[in-house]
Amino acid sequence: ETLAGAGTQNAALAFGGRTPSDSNATEEYDGSSWASGGNMIFARRELAGGGQQNSGIVFGGYGTPANSSCTEEYDGSTWAAGGAMINARSNLSGTGEQNAALAIGGFPINGYTEEYNGSSWTAGGATITSRQYSGAAGEQNAGLVISGDTNPTIVTCVEEYNGTSWSAGGAIITGRFRVGGTGTQNAALAYGGQTPGVVACTEAYDGTSWSATCTMITARSGFGTAGTQNSALA
Repeated sequence: ETLAGAGTQNAALAFGGRTPSDSNATEEYDGSSWASGGNMIFARRELAGGGQQNSGIVFGGYGTPANSSCTEEYDGSTWAAGGAMINARSNLSGTGEQNAALAIGGFPINGYTEEYNGSSWTAGGATITSRQYSGAAGEQNAGLVISGDTNPTIVTCVEEYNGTSWSAGGAIITGRFRVGGTGTQNAALAYGGQTPGVVACTEAYDGTSWSATCTMITARSGFGTAGTQNSALA
């Protein structure tokens, strides 16, 4: 649980999480089956990531005994150390590519946004609402942060990022935390999560408003995500 994912539906990555001990495992998906990839350097859970199967990125998370600031980059077989985040945190969300990633929020609950250029992180505009366990979608200059919680409040607010600052987007129908997010800023998907009970509901975003779409087969939370609005993976 509390792992991260990246890539596309037919070329995905799943990495980290808890089994229940902190894991450094990586697995690669080809659209039908999973195979072991190279282990991360640092085992952790409640982490975030982005990129593609052969150019993935992982950052933040919790690795016993503390929150982490470390970043790792994947080349399709091995992980290498990248630049450390400014703020160590767990329960954060992430999106974007290996050379243009976005890290959002997390625990301790905050509104931090950081941008990665392939070697180092810089501070971006803070989110309007500080949160953890949110979903994310889009790219570094067109990002989306979805729902989450402010401990103890679950929020429905969604925010859009333009590479500099966040603005309010359309509120999600069902507020939840540990929610999955994927897609783009104008064609996103939010699925699963907790309300606080675990749910299977899925919503699609068109850049303005959310609409309910088909539910997941298995309700779950804290899972890895990949793909697009019309070709997603949980």
